[in-house]
Amino acid sequence: MRLSWNEIRARAALFATEWQNAAYEKGESQTFYNEFFQIFGILRRRVASFEEPVKKLDQKYGFIDLFWKGLLVFTVLQ
Repeated sequence: MRLSWNEIRARAALFATEWQNAAYEKGESQTFYNEFFQIFGILRRRVASFEEPVKKLDQKYGFIDLFWKGLLVFTVLQ
């Protein structure tokens, strides 16, 4: 089902209100991303995965917080 811009705006406003005081990034990140995708009517698990392993520039290994193959990478540098 395609969402109207009004529905997306309403979902985005609700999302922003619900997350405005979030402070525990590590413990809430997957819920945050899942709910973010819901703004647009997308089930995250259909398009993106969590904690994808990656070889970093220093040749060590790490993980990408959220990876949408061919489109998007979300990560937090620490």
